[in-house]
Amino acid sequence: MLETPVAIRRAAMNLLARREHGHVELARKLRQRGADAEMIEVELQRLTEEGLLSEQRYLESYIRSRANEGRGPMRIREELTQRGLERSDVEQALQAAAIEWDDKMHDLWQRRFSGQVVDLKDKAKQSRFFAQRGYAVDAIRRLLGGRGGFQSVDD
Repeated sequence: MLETPVAIRRAAMNLLARREHGHVELARKLRQRGADAEMIEVELQRLTEEGLLSEQRYLESYIRSRANEGRGPMRIREELTQRGLERSDVEQALQAAAIEWDDKMHDLWQRRFSGQVVDLKDKAKQSRFFAQRGYAVDAIRRLLGGRGGFQSVDD
């Protein structure tokens, strides 16, 4: 039970020491530990003013981490908005990240599918895989060789 500002701050600092957190996410975790909502807001505001809690750093870290796991921009965008971040902030962070999503998708395709499409069933399976990962349909089409043709490493 987190009953004092010092205890709330200590718990928040422990969570931030493990990884970056967004304001909403950190507040939720502290509430789950029994902290008072008003005291949470005061402490989180102090942490923000001290530069220890940063939405921008959280966005950058999250986007980089998820992109490196093979997630696409649509999925990352959805996950961040579900975590209570403003859509405009998410969009700015995605643009600032300057990630080459087509390159990320191509690398994942090489690792996961050896960069090959065998037949239509395989193409459909790969398309579903990339769509679930959060890549745009047009990017998937470009990767897998357009509407009808198949693309291999040699193409």
